[in-house]
Amino acid sequence: MTDDPTDTPDDATGTDTRERKETPPNENIVHFNPWRDFNDAAPQIDVFGDEPDPTQIAQFMEVVFGYCDGLIPVRSFIDKGQGIDGRPHNIWIDADAAAPEKMATFANWAAREGAAVYVIPGTVAESGQARAADVGQMQTIVVDLDTGDIAAKRTHLERHLGPPSMVVESGGVTQDGQRKAHVWWRLTEPAEGSDLARVCRLRGDIAAKVGGDLHFRSAHQPIRVAGSVYYKNALKTLVRIVALNQTREFDLDEFAEAVTDMPPAPGVSLQPDFATPDKPQVDDVLVTPVREGAQDDWSRFEGASAAIGHFIRMVHEGRLSKDAGWEGICGYNAAMLRPQWPMERLRRESERLWERHVEKHGPPLVRLDSAAPVPDELPVFSLGALLDDDTPMPEDIIAPRVLTPGGLLVLGGAPKVGKSDLLISWLVHMTAGVAFLGFTPPRPLRIFYLQAEIQYHYLRERMKRIGLPPDLIDGARDNLAATPKLQMLLDAEGSVRVARAIRRAFPDEPVDILCIDPIRNLFDGGPDGAGENDNSAMMFFLKDRVEVLRDHIDPDCGVILVHHTKKLSKHQVKEDPFLALSGASALRGFYTTGLILHRPDEEAPERRLEIELRNGPALPSKLIDKVKGSWVELNPMNERLVRQGVGAKHDAERDRKRDVILGILFEEAAQGRLYTTMQFAEAFENRGGLGSKFTLRERLSVLATKGLVKFLRDGTPFGYPVVRSRFGYLCVEDMLFRPVETVDPETGEVLVSSKPVYPSHYKCPQSGVCLQVENSSVWVRPAGENDPDDAGLTPGSEA
Repeated sequence: MTDDPTDTPDDATGTDTRERKETPPNENIVHFNPWRDFNDAAPQIDVFGDEPDPTQIAQFMEVVFGYCDGLIPVRSFIDKGQGIDGRPHNIWIDADAAAPEKMATFANWAAREGAAVYVIPGTVAESGQARAADVGQMQTIVVDLDTGDIAAKRTHLERHLGPPSMVVESGGVTQDGQRKAHVWWRLTEPAEGSDLARVCRLRGDIAAKVGGDLHFRSAHQPIRVAGSVYYKNALKTLVRIVALNQTREFDLDEFAEAVTDMPPAPGVSLQPDFATPDKPQVDDVLVTPVREGAQDDWSRFEGASAAIGHFIRMVHEGRLSKDAGWEGICGYNAAMLRPQWPMERLRRESERLWERHVEKHGPPLVRLDSAAPVPDELPVFSLGALLDDDTPMPEDIIAPRVLTPGGLLVLGGAPKVGKSDLLISWLVHMTAGVAFLGFTPPRPLRIFYLQAEIQYHYLRERMKRIGLPPDLIDGARDNLAATPKLQMLLDAEGSVRVARAIRRAFPDEPVDILCIDPIRNLFDGGPDGAGENDNSAMMFFLKDRVEVLRDHIDPDCGVILVHHTKKLSKHQVKEDPFLALSGASALRGFYTTGLILHRPDEEAPERRLEIELRNGPALPSKLIDKVKGSWVELNPMNERLVRQGVGAKHDAERDRKRDVILGILFEEAAQGRLYTTMQFAEAFENRGGLGSKFTLRERLSVLATKGLVKFLRDGTPFGYPVVRSRFGYLCVEDMLFRPVETVDPETGEVLVSSKPVYPSHYKCPQSGVCLQVENSSVWVRPAGENDPDDAGLTPGSEA
């Protein structure tokens, strides 16, 4: 099919295609020429009826195809109830600036023929393509409201999803007299690839929640073009746009969250109903024998198709595994069809119906068994067999034995202690193949981060502020997949959704690690609905949910669970930190590795990471902290072991005395007073809580070694004599001597000037001798000594 103006609608022999009695399926295509009519007869114009509206057609095309590339599949056929027949016509037009004009030309022709105009709301790559798998781009999400209270459904949608980009009255009328409508939401950019499946799923979810047309789960479901003419059941009217806001666009991720949060409309049930008005109930079909030769109310083919369709729906919706579904089909064939169908025919018909069902309703859900698979025979090994087995050990997922193949790691910590921040940094390092705090991956790992705490925008903000080197981030970009905050439980349905999301995120290779953060927000305690503090509920969650999901993904996949801790005393945490894990004791007996993150001192920034291994030798705990945006391991030798509270108070007192001494020296110089060490100690003894003169001399000696205090030998510029002491007058950074007022003789302006006090000597931090300053105007501290007001500055050496 093409819109090339040189083509004609007739076939190659010149015979009008309408004269054929039989039209093969592949001949159901015509070549559309916008400059010629499809019919040689004079057009029949209804002067009293509605005509296509080119303005509304252009508006419709902009909303539905404005951002798309490729070809738009267009279809027209005679609406029912007119008493005339006609075969469908299909064309493909380019999604470009000329598309509205071409669509208007086609709609004018269709109106004269009494035909409706439909489009697939997406583009394809080549002419002749119109299947769901052919659709390459879609930029809208649409729901078809064709039953019930249309106005109430529109109100419900606007309340939960926001005002739509466009609302079209399709022309039909419900039994209650309400006009049927198509509600459109325009996306910020066309959906492609895996996002196409999301769009179709969202279309189906919206339809299910408001009682719309569920056929729009399929990407190739056609829809009427606004601005064209509706002819159905002898009613001729315009397909009208009744609400338009072309500038209102929606982000796909945010829209998906809104659809998930939207409750069903009043009176709408999400429970599936497999019965149809014109067919027997499924329960009757499965127990009613069907004999050969149409001896019963319906044929063996109809009975087998209904039963096969029932089991296919069960498998497609994840309520049966494929094996169980096939067993049900075979059981029906053996018990109800007389005689039975051959197995080859049964399999062929099942595969045909399965393909049709998937094409119509989208990809299937995956059935996760209700319990972990159990081997038929228990594996038993003798001591000799174990001793003689010299096969290499499996490679650690995270070394050394922190996470082993099929292992379960639990990371616990109190709220706001930094678990999520530590975890994200850890996962990024693992996906880049880089060691982190001594934990080493064998290669870049593939990780699926299932988190239920941080919403999308704040998750991306945290990822951007992660503070890691760009090359490390680049190495992890495609290996870490994370979910935004989820509102779901990891129950049977939730497990199916997670498994499907993992396959979509990593279609080529299985993931190495599944990370669940936190347990509390996704916990499913089983049929009794018990909480995480119940041993049985915790074991159900670990065995029937976490392990089953892992075994379905990959039995060798490692699992990381993030959990909260309860409040314990410092002594209890010191004795056994893993008692702090919230919930049942079953968790501790189940995991292969336990990590607890806590603060030994609530006033200090350092955290301690306690480690417990079951599959390897014990590892010492780690003292860690976040320095300049990155987590680092600290030397535990620098940590106080006894009287930590008293030591911290002494540290604070020394810092206070330092600040007081420096402040006094600065203020005294501004008053025109300079001091030597001995003079200062005697003048300010026991002032400001500084202690005795001996204490003051010791503190000044320490400050001089650290480079915070230096010396001036020659005080004559300030009215003081040259000192004969070992060092000289005390001097601090940016020190100014007494301000001097002068009067400008020309303007009479009073000018205030202060003379800076620059040091001439300093105390060598290594030998303690008095050395001369190289550049007195530049204040330099010894290497490693920082400004007390700027802990991030590391100056160079005086020497």
